Amino acid sequence: MSVVLVEKSGGIATITLNRPEALNALNAELRDAISRAFQDLAKDAEVRVAILTGAGRAFSAGIDLKELSSGRLERSGAADYDMIAAIRDFAAPLIGAVNGHAITGGFELALACDVLIASENALFADTHARVGIVPGWGLSQKLPRLIGIGRAKELSFTGNFIGAEQAEQWGLVNRVVPAHELLPVCRQLAQDMLSCDPPSLRRYKQMIDRGYAGTFGDGLALEQKISREHLSDVTSEAIAGRRALIQDRGRKQQR
Repeated sequence: MSVVLVEKSGGIATITLNRPEALNALNAELRDAISRAFQDLAKDAEVRVAILTGAGRAFSAGIDLKELSSGRLERSGAADYDMIAAIRDFAAPLIGAVNGHAITGGFELALACDVLIASENALFADTHARVGIVPGWGLSQKLPRLIGIGRAKELSFTGNFIGAEQAEQWGLVNRVVPAHELLPVCRQLAQDMLSCDPPSLRRYKQMIDRGYAGTFGDGLALEQKISREHLSDVTSEAIAGRRALIQDRGRKQQR
């Protein structure tokens, strides 16, 4: 059976890490399968939103320590970079459905998503320093920007676990939902994203991600540049056509 399952329906792709017996630990096979899955999805114009989750009781327990201790883990880092690069190069929104443990490398994989929704069973921990390795997939830079440098240092310097409720309080996840509602909530969120204008949504993601990686001033300049480029493709007829839909949606959400 494949270590990554991909299901497509109505513009939404659901990617499921499928090593439940190993808590979806990221061995070389799984990392390569994740890379290939996102590379394929990036070429599929019909996929406009994706959801990433794990089979069983874990999102991902991180790097496969059994493989690491055996000396079979690649030292070059090329395959690891490809996994995160493939996710980063996926232009559509990616929702992380964190169903359980998201530990160390699994934590980094979660942070590669655009939006995180957590099950009540979710647990997060950064145990790099306890294992005797350091991050290579962005955690040391993303986590402080997301929850603040003090909280990030507390997690990374202790290896302590935090549960879903604390993760929500710290701003690590967008919301926490009952386990049985996790995928339905994520699918509804994906449907909300699907109702937006596709080119605008992709450019918006690019604008946020590229601006977030630089200075505030660079981000403002980038926004102006992308905005001008985008407006050159927008017609008044298209705006008028979507106006009624926006107004109707607003009325429904206020009820």
